[in-house]
Amino acid sequence: MRFGRNQINIACSYLQVGKSLSEVVKLSSKEVKNWLERETSSTLVPVHSKAQDLLKEMKEILDDYAGVCKVLMDNTAKEIEKRNPKTYRRARAFNKLAKLFLDRVRQIKVPEKVTYDAMKDFVQETQRALAVTDVDVRNWFPRISPFFILDRRRFQFVFEKAKLMLKEINEFVTKDYVKTKTLEDTFQLIDRVAVLEQQADTLKQRKMNVDSDRADVERSIGDFKQKIAELRSRGSISQLSQAGSEIETLSAKVKQNLQHLQKPFVKLQAQALHGEGSGLTPDELKKLGEYIEDPFEAFSTDGPNYSLLKQILRKVDAGISEGKLRLKPEKARKAKQIINEVLEKDSLRSLHEESTLAVARKTEISASTELASVQQDISKLERQLEGLTMKKIGIETEQQSLQTVSNETLERIQNHKGEIEKSIFNSVGKRVNLE
Repeated sequence: MRFGRNQINIACSYLQVGKSLSEVVKLSSKEVKNWLERETSSTLVPVHSKAQDLLKEMKEILDDYAGVCKVLMDNTAKEIEKRNPKTYRRARAFNKLAKLFLDRVRQIKVPEKVTYDAMKDFVQETQRALAVTDVDVRNWFPRISPFFILDRRRFQFVFEKAKLMLKEINEFVTKDYVKTKTLEDTFQLIDRVAVLEQQADTLKQRKMNVDSDRADVERSIGDFKQKIAELRSRGSISQLSQAGSEIETLSAKVKQNLQHLQKPFVKLQAQALHGEGSGLTPDELKKLGEYIEDPFEAFSTDGPNYSLLKQILRKVDAGISEGKLRLKPEKARKAKQIINEVLEKDSLRSLHEESTLAVARKTEISASTELASVQQDISKLERQLEGLTMKKIGIETEQQSLQTVSNETLERIQNHKGEIEKSIFNSVGKRVNLE
């Protein structure tokens, strides 16, 4: 099959178009603005130039408008001073009207920077001001007639000129400028990305500083913990710790040996408190309460041969035998077994001696001046360590906050870059990859 020259040219043209669309321009976020300005200069520059010319002309008209209002105020003020019965009321009304017109036109702000949104807002603001003024003119000028003819004509001339100019600007914005809005939005997005990237860099630097602060605090915490550990390993502290461990072991043994007596102790105490003839002396009753609350403390502080405990046990034994202490048979059997071992075999003698000596050793160590000094040093270091720990928590909170804000900023940057790439393709027909 043979192809004509025109068919070949058309095919080549399609290939060129396909090639140009498939090519991707790789740009950094700092390069894309200048590149897009070059690509769209033939479209945007004429539109911006026309917009600036229209705004300049409108500003001159509004300045003339304000100038005419001032002249009206001066002329009517002079007429008011004359106190002419025919013109006085109309002059006052026209003076107030002129002042109102001047206040309205002064509130209209001509945009300094030309953008589609700024032009659109300016048109809407000016339309509102002129529409209200138009109503005032129709309502009041017939009432002021036939006086101030030249002043009214002068104002109406510049007022109509302003309305015509505004109409021209509105048509330009809605028909011509609107076509470039997407491009303008793209440039605004590019500027926004530049600001966000600066914020991301600042956040990154702040995060590095905070990370460094955290590392310093963690090193200090490690140093303080080491110092505290060294102080705790000194003789007196170590001995106190050993004494404490020994007492814990002995306390467990005492509790184990007296566990089957706890129920009888409670019942005997209840009898005494209710006056049911327990036979306990005040000292024995007090000691009984101690054995219920803290068996080791009561046992280690009992007199020689733990005499008070033995007296209490004799009365428990009597109560069980006489049926005054009502216990389940198994509990009663176990209680009497322990009572028999203690009273007949003195089974707790060695445990009592060990307990008494352990408490005495701990008391002696606790009273030493060396221990007081070391404990004071440890307390001081622990307070400083607590302050560092709180500081670390604050730093970690700041780290999390910075990380969250940083992630959100980076996500916004990526989203904006995607929007820019899409907008450029739709407006210019070129594929861009922002790095």
